[in-house]
Amino acid sequence: MTEDLSMFPLRLEGNNAPMVRFANVTKKYGSLTVLDRLDLDVTTGEMVTVIGPSGSGKTTVLRVLMTLEQISGGVIYVDGEPMTHMEKDGRLVLANKAHLRRVRSKIGMCFQHFNLFPHMTALENCMEGPVQVLNLPRKQARERAETLLEQVGMADKCNHRPAQLSGGQQQRVAIARALAMRPKVMLFDEVTSALDPEVIGEVTNVIRSLTAEHNLTMLMVTHQMGFAKDISDRVCFFYNGRIEEQGTPKALFENPQKPRTQQFLSAVREAI
Repeated sequence: MTEDLSMFPLRLEGNNAPMVRFANVTKKYGSLTVLDRLDLDVTTGEMVTVIGPSGSGKTTVLRVLMTLEQISGGVIYVDGEPMTHMEKDGRLVLANKAHLRRVRSKIGMCFQHFNLFPHMTALENCMEGPVQVLNLPRKQARERAETLLEQVGMADKCNHRPAQLSGGQQQRVAIARALAMRPKVMLFDEVTSALDPEVIGEVTNVIRSLTAEHNLTMLMVTHQMGFAKDISDRVCFFYNGRIEEQGTPKALFENPQKPRTQQFLSAVREAI
């Protein structure tokens, strides 16, 4: 049965339109529902962190935004326009590859294990995307890469390859590489879980400073509650593919209202 898309707007108009909107989004793997009619808005410049138990759907949120997975229902909007769909003859239809690629270009992502090219220097890693994908002249790409590496405190390591860098340094290069593509939205998938505790703070500070510098909208998934508390404007607790509870870090961590949130946070505290 074809989904009725007439209930979804062709575009999100107005100054208050969110940068990212999940509108009644469902994702299924066979009979397993991973996202269950999810509604989530992320406003421009907001830093939203998603937490929750394994299997709650939090990582799938990032995967469908990265177009690594196709949704089963609903519509995802990015920067006012549908990403998963496109307008045709005054109605929404499933997006073709060209449309997906164009809207997806507004999104950057940093992964848990950095995913840097091992044979390239930090500078070359940051230049590769702008040159190959954006067709930026090499001179401009180099200047952009050098500026970003300086912003993340890695200017003195620009000629080092990943194997010559610590985990925290590699993560900062990965952040600079993602920013080199000039995204409007940054996704962070467990970016501190592979790092030693003493360098988590430095990565947190880099992310926080870059938010203001580049007017970024950020959506993060983490298992580390301290990181979520330090970095977020809003925290969303996911359970069974939906948002069970959300609020400011102070409200959610210090005074959770839902029994399932209380149970999860209590278990996390006991494990520390």
